[in-house]
Amino acid sequence: MQDIVSILSALAEPTRLAAMRLLWDGEEHCVCELMKKIDASQSRMSRHMAALKAAGLVVDRRDAQWVRYRRNPALSPEVVAIIDAVMVATPQVGREAA
Repeated sequence: MQDIVSILSALAEPTRLAAMRLLWDGEEHCVCELMKKIDASQSRMSRHMAALKAAGLVVDRRDAQWVRYRRNPALSPEVVAIIDAVMVATPQVGREAA
């Protein structure tokens, strides 16, 4: 099982939690889409996505000048349950909540 502390630390920041909400659908999302929906600059979004990637929660793919992210398909059922619980227990954050 992945380190629970690193997972919860990654999700504790509102921008990262908002990004995970968007990525939780399992689809691939361009960083430009995440920036727009969360109302974050490119540098800020890149920092937060790097933290989610380091925690093992997302995977990425380069597409020309953009990077596309999606939920890590290799997440264990235990980690998925933890993230599901965090999402249920926390209010929507970011622009997508509006």
